[in-house]
Amino acid sequence: MATPDMTRIGILPLARPTFDVDYANSSLAAMLSRIDELGIDVTGPRALLLDAEDTRRTIASLRSTGIDCILVLQVTFTDAALTVEVSEKVDAPILIWAVPEPRTGGRLRLNSFCGLNLASHALGLRQCNFGWLYADPEFADLKGLLEGERSFEPLQGAPPDVDPGLGRELAARLGKCRIGRIGSHPEGFHTCAYDPRALARLSGTAVEDIPLSDLFSEARKSQATDVETLRETVAQQASGLEVLNQNELERSLRLKLALDEIAGSRRLDALAIRCWPEAFTEFGGALCGPASLLGSAGIPCACEADVYGALTQLLLRITTGEPVFLTDLVDVQSEDNTGVVWHCGQAPLEMADTGTAVQATIHSNRRMPLLYEFPLRPGRVTLVRISQARGTPKLVIAGGEMLQRPNSFAGTSGVVRFDRPANTVLRDVMASGLEHHLALAYGEHRPALRSFAAATGLPVIELGEDGTH
Repeated sequence: MATPDMTRIGILPLARPTFDVDYANSSLAAMLSRIDELGIDVTGPRALLLDAEDTRRTIASLRSTGIDCILVLQVTFTDAALTVEVSEKVDAPILIWAVPEPRTGGRLRLNSFCGLNLASHALGLRQCNFGWLYADPEFADLKGLLEGERSFEPLQGAPPDVDPGLGRELAARLGKCRIGRIGSHPEGFHTCAYDPRALARLSGTAVEDIPLSDLFSEARKSQATDVETLRETVAQQASGLEVLNQNELERSLRLKLALDEIAGSRRLDALAIRCWPEAFTEFGGALCGPASLLGSAGIPCACEADVYGALTQLLLRITTGEPVFLTDLVDVQSEDNTGVVWHCGQAPLEMADTGTAVQATIHSNRRMPLLYEFPLRPGRVTLVRISQARGTPKLVIAGGEMLQRPNSFAGTSGVVRFDRPANTVLRDVMASGLEHHLALAYGEHRPALRSFAAATGLPVIELGEDGTH
């Protein structure tokens, strides 16, 4: 990590144009102002890097200039591809600073934390340690970051000392399941990559690869009467269908019918789907609403072709017999001692807070239907991930209470008070190199999951616990 005698810091302000660029620019200005207060020698662009080639040229420039440390400013969400390039091409310690945004109930304008999460996992796979900070510029301890106080020892977990009896039953049922992988994961989403042989050794679950074009072809064949019947069903579940673009809504409903056909005809128990950008750019409708509907029907769907995410959902579905939500952790506040779990609009409808109407809506970045918008209902929740963090399989679990709060961000979201302090949960997310997708179900299911880990030989990381570092 950086130390007080370092003389030159290279900065790399990463962002994506699909997020709120105006807000990102104001956030970057605040970050730069905070950096300037330190009075250190800083080199690098003072404008958002929105283009991959511009970023690569900047990386090359920083490398040739000579720097003692590189500070990645994770202004909005980005995938981890360019951060990995930094680790490979620049011989200097890496620090990453991401910033929170207000829980306004509107669009997730930056999603900066998720970018940090992806980078943490990708760097962890390469055994590349780094320093990190998730803080508003006004309160950010940059001096501590630069002096190495925000570094960590990798968290590996430990074998659970529990009875594996129930776990063997869960493992046997999981081994009989079949996952359909539709398309490949997006570039830079190392969190969603998988090795078929490693997965077979772990669970025995079969994965069938299906071209994304097959999904679109099947959707085009859907009968108009079936589309209209599905539209009437959705209209009974959610308000606001009439104000959506009806052609785009029809395409989204066709995708739902196609997924039904593919799952049924191929005897699939879960799906891992490349949901963007092609569903929007090539077909013209969102897969988020269809994923919600399939989850309610007992077919968990993982976006971004996340096979291990689908596998984790299956494990939790088998354990609980209830709908499961594959979610991102997008914010953690130590002051409020809460975190926010969110996804675009695909939580199963059974998870909606009964005090709030379900709204049919559009994707906040791609601006197409069908998505659902509602806050998650209050109650006990369990979160879990069959993880590949740091290149070894493990089970990561957490428990908490979903609070009755308004929607934090557009789509489906919930505010969780974890059983452990939020800042220690955040610490362990980073130290473990955890993936950005977690499976969530209502109820207390950690004893059964620990038993599954014992039966399958998986070490366990319990977020926020005093684990083995």
